[in-house]
Amino acid sequence: MKYRQLGCTDMQVSEVALGCEGMIGATPQLVDALVKTALDSGMNFLDNFCAEPDVRDNLGISLKGRRQDMYIQGHIGACWHDGQYLRSREAQHVKPAFEDLLIRLGTDYLDVGMIHYVDNDPDFDAVFNGWFIDYVLALKKSGRIRYTGLSSHNPVTALRAVMTGLLDVLLFSVNPCYDLQPPREDFDEVWKPENYQTALTWDPVREELYRTCEAQRVGMVVMKAFGGGDLLDAQWSPFGVAMQPEHCLHYALTRPAAGCVVGGFRSAEEVLVSARYSDLSDEQRDYAPFLANVPHSYKGKCIYCGHCAPCSVGINIAMVNKFHDLTRTQETVPASVRDHYRLLDHHAGECIACGQCEENCPFDVPIIEKMRQAAEVFGY
Repeated sequence: MKYRQLGCTDMQVSEVALGCEGMIGATPQLVDALVKTALDSGMNFLDNFCAEPDVRDNLGISLKGRRQDMYIQGHIGACWHDGQYLRSREAQHVKPAFEDLLIRLGTDYLDVGMIHYVDNDPDFDAVFNGWFIDYVLALKKSGRIRYTGLSSHNPVTALRAVMTGLLDVLLFSVNPCYDLQPPREDFDEVWKPENYQTALTWDPVREELYRTCEAQRVGMVVMKAFGGGDLLDAQWSPFGVAMQPEHCLHYALTRPAAGCVVGGFRSAEEVLVSARYSDLSDEQRDYAPFLANVPHSYKGKCIYCGHCAPCSVGINIAMVNKFHDLTRTQETVPASVRDHYRLLDHHAGECIACGQCEENCPFDVPIIEKMRQAAEVFGY
């Protein structure tokens, strides 16, 4: 397992992490197997959005004695009321639910206190213009949460939240299908097959969100990388082709700001399949063949797949393009991006315009021109 720094935090998180979706309705034995397999495979990050008391209890039992081995991201506003799940913005529900979460998990703090999902402007205003955000920041000040986060499926709302400067972590839905859909307040609309039957283009709002997270050093935890499992099944995938877990993981982890992907695994075997991601070669993780011949348009857009390699002079073209993309909409090149670019073994200015990369690219990216633009922006 490989690890990445999550944004501005001090956490080095495993590239593949544990979600709790597969624990809903699961036996204590299954939850224990999921947790133990995840830990033993090197996963050190857990996202728990579940309000169900049994899920929280089972997690607490499985983590007993190993709390120090797992960063825990818990959701503030995910409540259990009258025997059912409730997403609430009312203090009478939210505060007891937070205390309940800590007690059942057997811990006195969360590594990330995640504002439970915010997908539209009215809900954003309720959270950020009232008692809710004050409560979250007070929890951080007291050390009961170490970092603040927010979960969202809507890139417009997520971008608005990131721009407040109050977030350390964003939990966001990322996969190649969602990246082709315009922002929607109703998340269920994103996956409808009819929305993939016309020509699609890369959503610029999502691209701006990823760039902004990177620039603001807001670490991105990815959810929905498998599309609820539908991307792994040709019958259900909007693309009509079945990807493998490693392809979905690699796509998500090549987005700017991505620190880890949380999976809602339903068996120990599923945990192990995804945990092997870090050990696979780039060829085995290659997602480009699944995206190059489906009815949508990535044409002309670098998606950092690496098919342009090898460069005749050794330039890491995908990384140069990623760093260059991060400078777009910025008045000046962010210092962190400039430093990352400087540390590359070869730079855009070394391009000899041989054209080999453009022949290799499955998306018709004008790479020679992009290298020229990058060299102009960075100065070499």
